[in-house]
Amino acid sequence: MLFALCSMPTRILSIHRYKRVTELLKRRQSDLTVVLEGVQKGHNLAAITRTCDAVGILQMHALMPSRIKRRRRPSGGSHKWVQLYTYDSMREIIERLRQDKFQILVAHQDNEARCYLDIDYTRPTALVFGTELFGVSPQTIDMADQKLYIPMMGMVESLNVSVAAGVILYETRRQRERAGLYEQPRLDNKTIERLTFEMMYPRVAEYYKSQNKPYPLLDEHGHMITGA
Repeated sequence: MLFALCSMPTRILSIHRYKRVTELLKRRQSDLTVVLEGVQKGHNLAAITRTCDAVGILQMHALMPSRIKRRRRPSGGSHKWVQLYTYDSMREIIERLRQDKFQILVAHQDNEARCYLDIDYTRPTALVFGTELFGVSPQTIDMADQKLYIPMMGMVESLNVSVAAGVILYETRRQRERAGLYEQPRLDNKTIERLTFEMMYPRVAEYYKSQNKPYPLLDEHGHMITGA
């Protein structure tokens, strides 16, 4: 009886977590992503990841210096909800996204760039942000479909990369919310089931993946069904 009473709060928290995870995944935008080209500072990576989670992004893609790859994942817990994939070349990232019909938009200000408010973000969209010091490389700009900029009214010419990402990402959220893209799940049921298990039971999921075994089923409260 004592064990049962002590375990009740844990089970209630588990049910609450399961509900939040399933609701989160139903709002995830599978056709909206962020690409980071060599972002150097860990706090910028963490801030951008946090904003991606807030606007419903499922995956991020990054070309990172090796020393950044070796560090811990972004802090604040957002890395649990946003998948970060790292690559050895920007061409590899962009070619992968083009296969999935993404428009490639780079944050870069010049005479050919369009104001970020004039872009249609309800289309499959990849937003590319560059290093804190140099921005997006010329090679990546050449591969993009469009350059965009944030109008500045002061003396400085650009915002911090994490701030710029936040400004643009919340415009993507505004447009997508207005278009009703958060109202219906954009992930298929199998993907939602898989990601739900991985978010609820990350260590168990790692074990099953290492054994090349299917995940256990979950009941309506998010508890593993033993013997299933």
